[in-house]
Amino acid sequence: MTTTPALQQDHPTGTAVPPSVRDAVLDVARRSGVAARDLATAPRATKDAALHAMADALVAATSQIVTANAVDLERGQAAGTSPGLLDRLALTPERVEGIAAALRELAALPDPVGEVVRGSTLPNGLRLRQVRVPLGVVGMIYEARPNVTVDAAGLALKSGNAAILRGGSAASSSNTVIVEVLREALRGVGLPADAVQSIDEHGRAGAVALMHARGLVDLLVPRGGADLIRTVVQEATVPVVETGTGNCHVYVDATADPAVALPIIMNSKTQRVGVCNAAETLLVHRDAATAFLPDALVALHRAGVTLHGDERTAGLAPADVPVVPATEQDWATEYLSLDLAVRVVDSFEDAVEHIRTWSSGHTEAIVTRDLAASEAFVAQVDSAAVMVNASTRFTDGAQFGLGAEIGISTQKMHARGPMGLPELTTTKWVVHGEGQIRG
Repeated sequence: MTTTPALQQDHPTGTAVPPSVRDAVLDVARRSGVAARDLATAPRATKDAALHAMADALVAATSQIVTANAVDLERGQAAGTSPGLLDRLALTPERVEGIAAALRELAALPDPVGEVVRGSTLPNGLRLRQVRVPLGVVGMIYEARPNVTVDAAGLALKSGNAAILRGGSAASSSNTVIVEVLREALRGVGLPADAVQSIDEHGRAGAVALMHARGLVDLLVPRGGADLIRTVVQEATVPVVETGTGNCHVYVDATADPAVALPIIMNSKTQRVGVCNAAETLLVHRDAATAFLPDALVALHRAGVTLHGDERTAGLAPADVPVVPATEQDWATEYLSLDLAVRVVDSFEDAVEHIRTWSSGHTEAIVTRDLAASEAFVAQVDSAAVMVNASTRFTDGAQFGLGAEIGISTQKMHARGPMGLPELTTTKWVVHGEGQIRG
């Protein structure tokens, strides 16, 4: 019989996991597995009724949720949290209603469970079908995003999975209330409350224990900043879908229409800064720069954007528009703030090479009137989403018509881009025969 050490000290996170925390998280995972078995066979009508019940319960608890969120915001402000992250953290009655509306929209989407992906009849008479089935237990590790608590719970439920949530200390007060509201709604429609569980009370040690719950957690999805995602990818022994950071680019090609380009840039950068699909770098072809860039820099400056530019950008900036000299760090940075790196490039090829070098693989956009340039951009830029004459801000599950998303995957296996319901399923092969045996 092996003995359990008092603390597990060998984690790259530097976070020791007390046996009591490990055992508590594993117990949560086991109970999630039991709930997942019930959800796997739940009919669509039951799951949709639960989603509507969860939405109604959130709206009914709006005052309680907003009050709890105010505690999180006050704590975040005192800790010096950036405006972008505070915006992600904040819940208003309107945002609660929007989160609830997303659950109702999710209920209206087709149920992926049972969908036949492909099928055939073999020459020996065997009838094959590959069908979608739930993954089982899905873990989420995220930060400062109480809306993700609802999105993850709703998506997991609709796709027949149980969800284990670790929402981080920044949103702990909000998430405590939200999770209890969701669990009570599930009880009300006869589904197991353990389909939605939180391990926030166990802190970082609980998150590490979740990362190591191999055999009990079927998929782990990190959603947050680069450090969080890197830690989960490097630390976890359970399967992980990497939802990468968003170092997104807008490239203004030589033939771009300024009347189209400027609104796209402004929307990509300033519509909401603390999100992964906001633009962080603007590239402008030298043939468009002289006529286009001065006015664009003025508009961005007036919108409160701090400009980090190369020498040619600074040389084209009006005297009253300050430009901070850009460094390689600027090209690599996901600002999540009103900051934008700006570079003038000599050619289309230089723009693509810059993106290949510095992109996080999330979303890139080209503004052009040249069909060949747009097709080459789509072919040569290797990111989860590529926009032609459209804002980067559209890379979003709801905007794509997929309903709520659990994250935006920047990896290339299983799922890429906005992860909706199908991405929370796997498949099984079902084979029907009439006594066939292999010769």
